[in-house]
Amino acid sequence: MAVNLHVPSKSEIHTISGVEIGVAEAGIRKANRKDVTVFRLAPGTSVAGVFTQNRFRAAPVQVCESHLMAEPQIRALVINTGNANAGTGDSGLQASLDTCKAVASLLSVNSQQVLPFSTGVILEPLPVDRLVAALPQAIANLGPNNWFDAAHSIMTTDTLPKIVSRRVTIGGKTVSITGISKGAGMIRPNMATMLGYLATDAGISAPLLREMAVAIANRSFNRITVDGDTSTNDSFIIMTTGQSGLHVNDSSDPGFAELFNALTDAACELAQKIVRDAEGSSKFITIRVEQAKDTDEALKVAYAVAQSPLVKTAFYASDPNLGRILAAIGYAGITDLDVSSVNLWLGDVLVASNGQRHPGYEEAEGQRVMKEPEIVARIALGRGEVAETVYTCDFSHEYISINADYRS
Repeated sequence: MAVNLHVPSKSEIHTISGVEIGVAEAGIRKANRKDVTVFRLAPGTSVAGVFTQNRFRAAPVQVCESHLMAEPQIRALVINTGNANAGTGDSGLQASLDTCKAVASLLSVNSQQVLPFSTGVILEPLPVDRLVAALPQAIANLGPNNWFDAAHSIMTTDTLPKIVSRRVTIGGKTVSITGISKGAGMIRPNMATMLGYLATDAGISAPLLREMAVAIANRSFNRITVDGDTSTNDSFIIMTTGQSGLHVNDSSDPGFAELFNALTDAACELAQKIVRDAEGSSKFITIRVEQAKDTDEALKVAYAVAQSPLVKTAFYASDPNLGRILAAIGYAGITDLDVSSVNLWLGDVLVASNGQRHPGYEEAEGQRVMKEPEIVARIALGRGEVAETVYTCDFSHEYISINADYRS
């Protein structure tokens, strides 16, 4: 059950001038569900992406990377759910290329101006004939108000659609930002089993947008974990149409910092919604590591705790077996860690001080915090001034059931 995940109504979702979306039913894995989505982008739109670091990168990921390098003027995206088109070899690459060609023909653009995305079951051939047959329906459905339907169309094991939409004023211009994401399991940084699409009517030069996309991903989608598994299809795309009148070409330009922060905040919300809807989860957990020597060791500790099955099952049971957190800190890989300098808080409760149980700690207080749907675990290493935050969830019986039954 999703933890405090807000789904905006259609009336709360701002359109992005220069972005149209259409959805269709292709029956790729299941009948009678929308499983194909097409984005049409106005000329002049800048597009940048960040993709999985899994060596078994899916065919659409490989094609996306190739098209982004070859063609700066991306004009369309095509997304299917139900089949990942991963582990499919040369035939899978050809299926992605054929999909791009079909979209390009229908939209009168170059096939390299189309980016393909797939999500679903790995190691099965993509039924490209069904996908291509549904494209005319999706394109006939193109319109600026279809973000809500698109958020549903890209879902797999998600229980709720993930949408963010907001408006900000920068340099006297009203800027709209809207995005969607999907993901619930097989979630770990670099990136996760997720697709994320963020659009704005601000204008950002292509070179700057490429830098921003990486920085934004590192602050959002690369700060979440559900189960420690990095998938084959992870993709995060930012689209900027420039139709609000605000244009940023360099990080020194007025408005850059405000725009960067607004886009980062939107991406963080989308990423956190993935964790809030994690498969079988009942709790949203923030792991904050403070007083680290550098970012690398802060994240080592945060992920060691966030990805520990023993820690996650303790959170699910509301069992304050908090020695499991100390153990995870200890095996995180900081070989010169002085454990006598480590402090641990659970919510507002100081659990361990100077590397051992705090004299005033009472288990009833720890259990009180662990029963909450949202929990913050704060770890101070006593080594420096760097802090990092990672978002995770608990592990339940339902997580096992969902993944055991996923293909059936």
